[in-house]
Amino acid sequence: MNQKRIINFLKPTTLIVVASILNAIPFSQENMANDKRVIITKQIPTGKIELDGLLDEPEWKMVLPAKDFIQRDPFEGAPSTEKTEVYVIYDEDNLYIGAMLFDSYPDGILAYQKRRDQSLRTDDRFMWILDTFLDGRTGYFFEVNPAGLMGDGLIISSESYWGTNKDWNGIWDARVVIVPEGWSVEVVIPFRTLNFDPNLDTWGINFQRTVRRKNEDAKWTGFQRNKKLTTPIHAGHLTGLKNLTQGRGIELKPYISMNQRQMDIDENIETNNLSDLGFDISMNITSGLKGSLTYNTDFAEAEVDQRRVNLTRFPLRYAEKRGFFLEGAGVYSFLPRNGVTPFFSRRIGLSEGKQIPINYGGRLSGQVGDYELGFIQANTKPVGNIPGENFTVARVKRALLKQSYLGFVYTDRSSSKIKVDSTAMDQTLYGTDLDLKTSEFLGDKNLQFQAFVVYHTAPKNEPNLNFSDLSTRGLRLTYPNDIIRTHVSYREFGEMYNPAVGFSRRNGFKRIQPSFSYHPRPEKYEFIRQIEFGIQYEYMTDLHNNMLKKETTLTPFNIRFESQDVIGIKIVNLIEYLDKPFTIYEDITIPVKEYSSNELQFKFETSEKRMLSTELEYQTGDFWTGEKQTLKTQISIKPFSGFNIQTEYEKNQVTLSGNNFNTELYNIELGIYPTPRTAIFSNIQYDNVSNGLGLFAKLQHTIRPGSDFYLVYTHNWISGSDQIFDFDLVTISKISSLKINYTLRF
Repeated sequence: MNQKRIINFLKPTTLIVVASILNAIPFSQENMANDKRVIITKQIPTGKIELDGLLDEPEWKMVLPAKDFIQRDPFEGAPSTEKTEVYVIYDEDNLYIGAMLFDSYPDGILAYQKRRDQSLRTDDRFMWILDTFLDGRTGYFFEVNPAGLMGDGLIISSESYWGTNKDWNGIWDARVVIVPEGWSVEVVIPFRTLNFDPNLDTWGINFQRTVRRKNEDAKWTGFQRNKKLTTPIHAGHLTGLKNLTQGRGIELKPYISMNQRQMDIDENIETNNLSDLGFDISMNITSGLKGSLTYNTDFAEAEVDQRRVNLTRFPLRYAEKRGFFLEGAGVYSFLPRNGVTPFFSRRIGLSEGKQIPINYGGRLSGQVGDYELGFIQANTKPVGNIPGENFTVARVKRALLKQSYLGFVYTDRSSSKIKVDSTAMDQTLYGTDLDLKTSEFLGDKNLQFQAFVVYHTAPKNEPNLNFSDLSTRGLRLTYPNDIIRTHVSYREFGEMYNPAVGFSRRNGFKRIQPSFSYHPRPEKYEFIRQIEFGIQYEYMTDLHNNMLKKETTLTPFNIRFESQDVIGIKIVNLIEYLDKPFTIYEDITIPVKEYSSNELQFKFETSEKRMLSTELEYQTGDFWTGEKQTLKTQISIKPFSGFNIQTEYEKNQVTLSGNNFNTELYNIELGIYPTPRTAIFSNIQYDNVSNGLGLFAKLQHTIRPGSDFYLVYTHNWISGSDQIFDFDLVTISKISSLKINYTLRF
């Protein structure tokens, strides 16, 4: 059976199978409350809780705690080895959470990290979620560690492991104290920070605790490994909430930013001293829907991109780091594992990594009934040959069944002033995505079906392109569970699909991609937590069914030890037809031809709970007309709490039909965090492809939650040599920035 017949058979067959399975599953909302653990909260007078980390106020004893946590790992279903008690109370303005995390060996508590939202794979931690609409889909994620680090995020419908957008920074506060019995936590979350349904007296809530030295994770409810903390459908209930309000719901954040810029272009040095004033203002239109406006937007505090070496013919995608586009970004998530991004916020205010000033931006986000909404309107200034532009983005997700949704997306990009010769990025895009999932398949298993279609209008100079040319479409069936994980997906990308406010690495292809992996937990080997054995296959053709790529990836083993060390091997067999030549490095061109290659990949990493931890990746094998060896290393040193040094090194050694070249990339990060509210962070990056050396340094101090002081320094040099230790460097840019913002709430 050829590939075309397989695809034609797969489409209707998959839909019929999925429809039959989902039709057999009890999706009614009436069962959501069954078997839920419940805690009851009570209202207290305002101002009774002093936030010092100690649960010594009598108000904490007014409620019964959430307790009797159950292990998720290492022994699923066993009682937690360390006792945990969590109390929840509230007053007119705030929700308070108090936790006593008992520990039989307080000297073994691990708390290296202090920087907000830093990864806590190194530390003990306490996490919780709030499902403020009791819909089992959306909510808020929070975490703290024994050093007082605060982390938070928005729960989104995502394929990532945690399913959160941790770039959201809500206004809340916490204090943590290590005491002889363990560690104690006090948290205050203003109701103004949250969107919620004021008519509800019950929210979804859940807690999870990690004892890092034991690599033990325990949850209050939903302890099974197939149930993630950030899937609110598995949460318990917090009841007793009455008369909740956000006040006037107005938040004003003015800022002042002073920048000194020095640019060296063709030996002509231009120095600018700039002072900017701007503001963000937001208002709660309803308790679940917030509108925001930003004027003269400034992103001086945004960190630089992680430098990467690209030896492919496709563009690299970099993460968004600007606060205005991160808040409420979860609604714009569009089936992430399908490789389709109709909206990519870096298209607004950035061009080839250079900042384009934004005059103003408006944003609407939140929930109205069963609908999750997102809307952005922005206007940019003209710079050089780039005209001023208007951007419009709208996103709607309609809740379906218990855990599913149907979504729509709309984007529009146009020049502020109409030009006769404008063929640029003027474009309108429409898309829809369907996400059907359940955690009750065969009783307690996860099953997910996804489908999408995205289409955009034709460029002005090519008006005759059809729907197939300008669209992408696909479907995916996934069985993502602890022991067995399998999926099959099919995608088509039109020849001219190029979303003006989105991102696409490649177009003009059809692709079918199945995978299967087995993850046993061998009980007779106590030092091994889980092993992975797997296979993944990818078959890609052009739109006329001519083969472009066949790739088989075998995972003979990937072992995760009880110590959290990991070792694994992958073997990749690739047959690829290059339909267009491309320049891979300097003047070295890869010709049109069919290529066959084999590659061995080895990976080893040690647990981050250690003071010294490392990662090592090594790849060797065929590469186009020759061979390539890749070495990646990362070393992290944490001599004491609040101090971290991390180094990364990558080397590619390439041989192509007698043309040899090496690429090297260095990255050194230094973090000093005297308190969880003060951060001194610096980053030095160098690569021998651009011969560019970059320094980024930032001092950030949180005056109070939502109000910050930033001092940022960026310096970029270029060298005529490909040696990092050649100090014959020329400055190409130097920027110093001072920024202060202050949040006022009414």
